[in-house]
Amino acid sequence: QEKTMKIHPLLREAASIFKAHGKQVYLVGGAVRDMLRGVSLGALSEGDWDLATDARPEEVMKIFRHVIPTGIKHGTVTIRYKGRSMETTTFRTEADYSDGRRPDKIAYAAAIEEDLSRRDLTMNAIALKLPEGTMTDPFDGAADIRDKRIRAVGNPGERFREDGLRPLRALRFASQLGFSLDEATLAAIPLSLSVTAKVARERIRDELDKILGSPKPSTALLLMEKTGLLELLLPELSACRNIEQTRFHRFDVLDHSLLACDFTAALNSPPELRLAALFHDLGKPLTRRRGEDGAWTFYRHEKESALLARRIMTRFRYPHAVTDRTAHLVEEHMFNYREDWGDAAVRRFIIRVGKDNLPLLYALRRADTYGMAGIAPPPDYLLPLINRVEASLAQSQVLSLRDMAVSGEDLMEIGIKPGKNMGIILKELLEAVLEDPELNSREKLLDIAGNLNRRYLPDQRSEPEFGA
Repeated sequence: QEKTMKIHPLLREAASIFKAHGKQVYLVGGAVRDMLRGVSLGALSEGDWDLATDARPEEVMKIFRHVIPTGIKHGTVTIRYKGRSMETTTFRTEADYSDGRRPDKIAYAAAIEEDLSRRDLTMNAIALKLPEGTMTDPFDGAADIRDKRIRAVGNPGERFREDGLRPLRALRFASQLGFSLDEATLAAIPLSLSVTAKVARERIRDELDKILGSPKPSTALLLMEKTGLLELLLPELSACRNIEQTRFHRFDVLDHSLLACDFTAALNSPPELRLAALFHDLGKPLTRRRGEDGAWTFYRHEKESALLARRIMTRFRYPHAVTDRTAHLVEEHMFNYREDWGDAAVRRFIIRVGKDNLPLLYALRRADTYGMAGIAPPPDYLLPLINRVEASLAQSQVLSLRDMAVSGEDLMEIGIKPGKNMGIILKELLEAVLEDPELNSREKLLDIAGNLNRRYLPDQRSEPEFGA
């Protein structure tokens, strides 16, 4: 197929260096796919320029001055050229995938067509010869891109048995690009679950993150359910199917959670919020009970949901900070603001949630509300609470131990020893200041601390002597 694409000047320069040394080089992978979708090559982010060449890694390292041997045993090096990184792999074929992910054997190939035949999807198996820009498309990937179709290269069962991450990648592209899966490609996924089960959890996590970072995560997540991937990878979420809810909900717990997750995706939100939206009701299957009126109740499901969210994220080796923040949002999502809250109650809410988490918690509650019926809450939703919180924050009042007018050192000066009693006294001082900010002066707090210390002192009376 002779179609020529416009090539970025920097790529032309690099290609001319290969050509001067008698070597072929092609642009491959996502960059070509996105160019055919109408994305400018210059607009692609760092790391999106993947090259395939007949030059061996050691030859590439001689041709270019700055080369990093990033995956040399698989024929891959990274060229640094005028501020850009170009991952460059020698034409190769692969065989035997005992770990369900990486080939046990690779062999260098003579032609680009052989190299393209080892790739996962037709839309990723297109090459542009450099510097000319002539397209090589042996599997009609360009037509699939035009028709918004995701199709495996060759036999989909073979492709998925080679690499257990490929099924999840295929579904991820459905969410990212809004494409549909070819019937044969979709049908091959349930048959390859045992291979996917071998894949390192970190690799699964990376694909899940990309799904949640897509414009509509539910597209991939519903396909995961259909193919068995959801039950395999996220059984806690799969268990939410057919868990019916109260009359306020139109959907079962799974569909409700997917809608909430889609809502957060539309906000261009951070990963913790999307994860929290997906996981916020995981505890409902375990806590569901029939109320006296016949309606379902899910008392304290947020606690169980937070535990399950933490278990999932630990399983997939998420960073501790991401896990902690996600679980915290899940645990706090059921807050119940009432207009009769006093100022102290507002301050306690801020402390419990954490000032930096407030915008995410508001967004999670909006997503939760959207998931009830697929209708976005009004713009003034939560506004009374938000106004109260902002007013409290504007007063710069005490919201933590470090904001108080006294510290542990001050308490030591009046004879309070470090230890359990001091910790209890500091917490009680904070509670007193939350109730009445006027108490936040050194003199007043030390007076209260002295009284508390006397209350907590152990009984000083001596024991009677034996036989007295």
